[in-house]
Amino acid sequence: QVQLVESGGGLVQAGGSLRLSCAVSGSMFSRYAMAWYRQAPGKQRELVARISSSGVVDYADSVKGRFTISRDNAKNMVYLQMDSLKPEDTGVYYCNAYRALLGYDYWGQGTQVTVSS
Repeated sequence: QVQLVESGGGLVQAGGSLRLSCAVSGSMFSRYAMAWYRQAPGKQRELVARISSSGVVDYADSVKGRFTISRDNAKNMVYLQMDSLKPEDTGVYYCNAYRALLGYDYWGQGTQVTVSS
């Protein structure tokens, strides 16, 4: 069983920065691809960034150049550095661990990010 716990959300002014962290319990963390999703009020959950087990990263167009996803396999952690935040980045951010070929898909409880204008 894999459990994910996000932290680091909060209230920040536009142009500011936040760093989200996701602590992952369970074995074989390094074999999981990891992702961050977000959900704004009244909208569907959307992919923000993902990082494969080998470290290949991918970003939504809306956050390219502003957000950076990283992972520390020794600590079972994944991070999302968010810079130049905009009000439209507001939402609940969720950490996701998955191994598509095995059908493993785990989610954290989410952390609120609010960007004021």
